[in-house]
Amino acid sequence: MNTAPAGFDPHTELPAGFVEFLAELHREFTPRQRELLAHREDVLRAAHQGRLPDHRPPSEATTSDWCIELPEWCHDQRNQMTGPADDAELVVKMLNSGAPGVMLDLEDAMANFWPNLSTGLNNILAALRGELSYFDRKRQRTVSIQPSSTVIWLRPRGLHLHQAGVLGCEIVPAPLFDVAWIAYQVQPEQLKHPLAFYIPKSESAEEALWWRDLFQAIAERRGWPRNYIRCMALVESHPLAYQMEEFAYHLREHLLGLNLGRWDYMASLIHFHLLDPRWVLPDRNTIPHDVAFFQRLRELLPEICHRHGLLAIGGMTALYPSREDPELNARALAVLEKDKKNEAESRFDGAWTGHPDQNEIAVRQFPYPNQLHTLRMDFVRYPDLRPLPDGEGRRTLAGTRAAVRTTIRYRFGVLSGRGASLLDGYMEDLATDRIYRLMIAQRVLHRDRVEVIGDDGRAVRHTPELVTQLFDQELAHIMQALPAETPEPVRDRYCEARRLSEQMIVHGEFTPI
Repeated sequence: MNTAPAGFDPHTELPAGFVEFLAELHREFTPRQRELLAHREDVLRAAHQGRLPDHRPPSEATTSDWCIELPEWCHDQRNQMTGPADDAELVVKMLNSGAPGVMLDLEDAMANFWPNLSTGLNNILAALRGELSYFDRKRQRTVSIQPSSTVIWLRPRGLHLHQAGVLGCEIVPAPLFDVAWIAYQVQPEQLKHPLAFYIPKSESAEEALWWRDLFQAIAERRGWPRNYIRCMALVESHPLAYQMEEFAYHLREHLLGLNLGRWDYMASLIHFHLLDPRWVLPDRNTIPHDVAFFQRLRELLPEICHRHGLLAIGGMTALYPSREDPELNARALAVLEKDKKNEAESRFDGAWTGHPDQNEIAVRQFPYPNQLHTLRMDFVRYPDLRPLPDGEGRRTLAGTRAAVRTTIRYRFGVLSGRGASLLDGYMEDLATDRIYRLMIAQRVLHRDRVEVIGDDGRAVRHTPELVTQLFDQELAHIMQALPAETPEPVRDRYCEARRLSEQMIVHGEFTPI
């Protein structure tokens, strides 16, 4: 939960009139948020009892010929560059990169602390007005946003997160605060295109109704057309994969596309199958990009989108380019090219990247501004989205060590105010951290039924004691590699990151926080 600092006075430190604006929305939408979160818990509990998510019966959403009209301003979204909204330099660089779209993130890529949130929100407003800049120390000049047709998307925090300290003792849904704060202050005449959000972490079609009603309630209060606020939505939970069409139908007045958030999706897939030893996944970086449980969803999502006039956007490639390491840079860009080509061949209209050097290669893999008119004749509407990952990748002790090391360093980054960290050439964020914690938990839970191979080729039983030992060893390696002059508070922060990471695994804390 994000909390405003002690002594914070919302009536003087938030925009005039905003507290009253937010309070009205809070009374209407917070009870519904709580009901939706309770439903999420019921669905997860049912899955762990053997009643897994499944396709819904045919309905108006799946049998009628409904279709949206895609606005001209977002016909081309072949690459959507993403990054934390609290980093003004990165925001300006992304908006000057030439990418067709840029997503400014208040969620996974940004640490969920008040200073980061307030900076991110202010950067978003400045970026929407074209006024954001940063000082380039290397060149000793101020760099501003250059005019372009780049579409700006804004990702608020997910429905599962909460905001405290802005309405007295009341707890407000974090996305309600984020969307309301932005929408309350923007003026349409200052924008290049309508206000556009990216909805994260949804888990049911009914959640689309919450967002629809929120967008329309805000539009009514601002005097805008009811469909003025537009959005895309991420498919990054296992239950939503079975309800994409119903979700899109509920949001059809606002929705422009769906995005396959595959790393969060993998974490959700593990979470829903946590008690099933057949789903103990191999080391993350040995899982092929076209593994069946990804590929079937990759093939389904564009078909659903295109049948209703929506864009289909692919996910993020985790391996990051490097301007200091030519070998790593070449490997990262080669992986990017292969990955985005696969998505284009799966009929996606674009994908996500996180670095300006990736834009040209990503865009080049998609031969047309979009592929809305390319439909499969052999379309399977209700595929099995749970093909077992038999024979894929490797399960090794080295993989467990890498997971432990990454969770410690990622959590250190969060405690240092970073929502994403570049580690060993990979951009690790909340999604990948969650994958690693779940993988470690899987190997402990099913230690007597699933082999994990050690460095000597023998199976290593993953007991809780072994995991504690690995956390101790990896922390020691991290500390030994620190420069001698590293301040004690930094060392203490690594120790706290190690403690929190293991504690989250032991206590089964696997929701995306």
